[in-house]
Amino acid sequence: MFSDLVGLLVDVPPAHTREGGMIRTGADEDLDEQRTLRDGGREALAAIETRERARTEIPSLKVQHNRVFGYFLEVPKAHLAKVPPEYVRKQTLANAERYVTEELAKLESKVLGAQTLALAREQELFEALRARVSEHGERLCDVGERVAALDVLAGLAEVAQREGLCRPDVVEEPVLDIEAGRHPVVERMLDSGRFVPNDVHLHAAGTEAARLWVLTGPNMGGKSTVMRQTALITILAHMGSYVPATRARIGLTDRVFTRVGAADDLGRGDSTFMVEMRETSQILAAATPSSLVLLDEIGRGTATFDGLALAWAITEHLHDQVGCRTMFATHYHELCALENVLGGVLNMHVMVHEQRGRIVFLHQLAEGAAGRSYGVQVGRLAGLPARVLRRAARILERLEANPQGGASPQLSLFSPQGGETASLGAPSGPDPQAATEVLDALADLQIDDLSPRAAHDLLRDLVAQLHGE
Repeated sequence: MFSDLVGLLVDVPPAHTREGGMIRTGADEDLDEQRTLRDGGREALAAIETRERARTEIPSLKVQHNRVFGYFLEVPKAHLAKVPPEYVRKQTLANAERYVTEELAKLESKVLGAQTLALAREQELFEALRARVSEHGERLCDVGERVAALDVLAGLAEVAQREGLCRPDVVEEPVLDIEAGRHPVVERMLDSGRFVPNDVHLHAAGTEAARLWVLTGPNMGGKSTVMRQTALITILAHMGSYVPATRARIGLTDRVFTRVGAADDLGRGDSTFMVEMRETSQILAAATPSSLVLLDEIGRGTATFDGLALAWAITEHLHDQVGCRTMFATHYHELCALENVLGGVLNMHVMVHEQRGRIVFLHQLAEGAAGRSYGVQVGRLAGLPARVLRRAARILERLEANPQGGASPQLSLFSPQGGETASLGAPSGPDPQAATEVLDALADLQIDDLSPRAAHDLLRDLVAQLHGE
């Protein structure tokens, strides 16, 4: 069967069979004979054109073809006086006359006949081949599936060898032990040695180890990357692939549930928060103790206290009712208190290094809760104006120093003087607010980037700001 396919069809068959060209030369004697007659006739037509040009001294004479008149000689009207008497006029155009000759008519019959016979023979051979293939349809489909599986396995083996992947130990116990796990896609996007691997240890209900991580830390710190690489490693292990880790022990997982990212559904009239809640509802309804659940920032789309309450209740439900392996990335640091309430909860955070108000992401997991979310510092990295960053940092300091028990902080915390009123008759001097802003501006100053003129202008502006001018 396979020899018939290889021996009969050309390497690159045409998209359609109606014009022929799918049977290779040498596969059928009758077809080769008709093709020889057809191609020889075309060569004869070219010879007639060359000969008639020389005989009639009409350099622009052409042998052409259309479906109405077949082959004909076309002569521009400027040369009609040179047309031989044996030419029979066939059609008159605005700028030319078309003629036929007895020789051309005979050759046309031969060429068109050979072309028709060749196309018919090709169709006959192709239909016969198609019938034979249909007889072996089940066998060919089975071979195709086997080749596809071999292709996938060979690809996975090549990647495993090239990327230094390890063979996972897939067990029935609902555990997730990954040492030096990596994200296979993110790792390829970075330079060699820049990706920071992390360990993951989760054990489902009934074990002493933690089964639910509350993962905190700043944006861009690597929380989502850790969760996604955990999901990918789990899926790769279940499909029979080696995994990007030093060692991996993966418990059988029935499903991987994720609630990551933020997007609305305008077609259904659903807000971002509604989409988030609907997907979370589906997870809570379908998850089992053998599932892996990854939640990222649940509750961020509504009021702070509402979101925190929902996140707290969802975490309790996954821990107490479902008992599955779970990672919950959040900026609600209040959730870290669950570690002291629920036995299977473990606080984890992504590490950062802070120096003079600036942070460096270490992308390394560590036990415990993050001290803060570093939102202002991330805003600095994003390029927010220095004035906005200074104002945000000052408000944050006041909010942290004056925690409120109500639903919203006091407006006095946001006033330019932090709620303090100036005493009447107080000695005049530099505005403390302005002085603080000037000091912050000097702390953020990159001296080496300033020209002498720019430094002079900046100094003048700072002095004016200090005196309220």
